[in-house]
Amino acid sequence: MCTPEYNIVSVRNYFLQFLICFHSVQAASRLIENMDANVNPCDNFYEYACGGWLKKNIIPETSSRYSTFDILRVELEVILKGVLEKTVEGEAAALTKAKTLYKSCTNESLIELRGGAPLLDMLSDMFDWPMAVDNWETNYGKTWRLENVIAKLNEKYGTQLLVNFFVGTDDRDSNSHIIHFDQQTNLGLLSRDYYACTGPYAEACRAYEQFMFDLAKLIRTDRKLVINETSIRQQVARVMDLEKDIANATDTPEDRNNPVLLYNKMELGDMSTNFTLEVESQVFDWSYFTAKIMDTVNISVPDTEKVINYSPNYYRRLSVILAKYNKRDLQNYMVSRFAMNMVVGLSRSYRDTRKAFRKALSGTTSEAAVWRQCALYVNSNMDNAVGRLYVQEAFSEKSKELMEEMIKDIREVFISNLYDLTWMDAETKKAAEEKSSNVLATPSIIPTEGELEAVQAQSLESWLGDFQPAPQASLQAFRGTIRKQSKFLAKKPKIEVEKSVYGLRLDRDRT
Repeated sequence: MCTPEYNIVSVRNYFLQFLICFHSVQAASRLIENMDANVNPCDNFYEYACGGWLKKNIIPETSSRYSTFDILRVELEVILKGVLEKTVEGEAAALTKAKTLYKSCTNESLIELRGGAPLLDMLSDMFDWPMAVDNWETNYGKTWRLENVIAKLNEKYGTQLLVNFFVGTDDRDSNSHIIHFDQQTNLGLLSRDYYACTGPYAEACRAYEQFMFDLAKLIRTDRKLVINETSIRQQVARVMDLEKDIANATDTPEDRNNPVLLYNKMELGDMSTNFTLEVESQVFDWSYFTAKIMDTVNISVPDTEKVINYSPNYYRRLSVILAKYNKRDLQNYMVSRFAMNMVVGLSRSYRDTRKAFRKALSGTTSEAAVWRQCALYVNSNMDNAVGRLYVQEAFSEKSKELMEEMIKDIREVFISNLYDLTWMDAETKKAAEEKSSNVLATPSIIPTEGELEAVQAQSLESWLGDFQPAPQASLQAFRGTIRKQSKFLAKKPKIEVEKSVYGLRLDRDRT
């Protein structure tokens, strides 16, 4: 009999009743379908347990893996495609903006027409790419400062290179935000191990260098500049050497396991005193660098401002590395990383420069459909609006009632067991009971327009402001508006953290 008992004595019993009543038959059927009963489990248990799945499924050419979770993700993406392509009169402004962003992203004819122009327009904003332009030393080198390039890539384009700067919650004071300095965490290859460039990593290194070479050549072609392949390859080799040194300078994951050792709190002025970086006799000014970023949100940061340095050893090693390279090498490295990340949103000729590298890194032989890439892009940048569209399409209001009932039962059992604990004092038990009410709270499953507008006040939808391009507008225009304001709003140093009932999402603020 599938008659659930609502006089629950434990969370375990509740879930057993729930599963037996609603999902046991379906789950058992799926398990049997995914097995291969013709195989003796004593000979090959994996084939016995998963053989049915392996026979019925293949890894798509656009993926490096495939599992039941990937199937669920595809189903979600199909629903997102449907709701983002649907026109509804009189809907909330945030929903309209999400759909317009999606239409701009899927406008392949305009993307092809523009070619590499969006990238070329941005390169001059960051002192350009030396190997892809002529007379770099004359036009840019004389006024070049490392602080300016790193800050520009960080605050405007969301790219963290050499110096990882972000504002996040203080690990020892969850009520306030603080500036953090960390090592470079995003490398061009998957991990520092790849930079050995031997054995299983050799192909990835070759493809990475070829990707950089082909992209630089294509940009020079579009700019109608002479192509000196020998010079470009020499510069690519210098970039590869530099990134290899940077990768080896980073702390290993094992070195970063102890949060006590990571927490190095000091004044901003101490960074200049104790962690000197120098390029061609130009000393890196930590205060100037910080100001370049924080001035974009009208925040003044004095040298006495407390900051956290997560990677003091990395910066000491970086100081030695920078002495081996000149400003051209560093500029080539930083802009090559940026440019290589940008090709996914450009025309086919630019995306094709990445094809061999993608295959070497992940084994995928083709890229995902444009609509799928765009649905994920809009979802990651406008999650509140897209979340509402998805929930309206895929769930009923009844779902929320079932979830709230389950959470209510879990909370009651948790609190009941809490007061049976002998190792916790009364004051701590009271605090734990209060916290459980917040942690287990649930938002409206379909937020009203008023609720959505309130969320927008601290989200990317608000940064779009009154920006109202037509669907045929270029995606670059959208992205430029998004980047302009999206870095440090609601994350000011020393400002108290606003803890909503969804406080567990605070880690998302780390850039």
